[in-house]
Amino acid sequence: MSDRKVEEMLPHSGVMLLLDRVVEYDQESLIAETMVRNDGLFNSGDTVPAWLGIEYMAQTVAAHGGMMCLLAGKPIQLGFLLGTRRYASNIAYFKVGDRLTITVKRFMEDQGLAVFNCQIMGEGIDISAKVNVYQPDEAINRVVAGVRD
Repeated sequence: MSDRKVEEMLPHSGVMLLLDRVVEYDQESLIAETMVRNDGLFNSGDTVPAWLGIEYMAQTVAAHGGMMCLLAGKPIQLGFLLGTRRYASNIAYFKVGDRLTITVKRFMEDQGLAVFNCQIMGEGIDISAKVNVYQPDEAINRVVAGVRD
């Protein structure tokens, strides 16, 4: 289990921070947990559409990238969600109070482009997808952030 707060790994806050904690991680993967809350932007009464699983997965991938930066002693780098393939869900919506375990595992990386196998599990919940991301090199991140040498 990680002793770091999720907020340290992700540039999100408030209702846009969907993850509660990091359970474990290594160089290729990360497992996070969360509970579906009733204060989110995407709620419709006591439910949240299952397509929000893409954001749960993307934030878990970003947490992995953030953790790798922290372990390397580098600032958190900007990353982009490029797309999702093969999103398969056995539910149409999450219920407020559902406890979710999100697992991401990198299986391909090439010059900042990466593909992660992702899965969300919970009681009666089984969602999977491949998530494509891009993390520009540090020089591009500095330009985007407006940092000058």
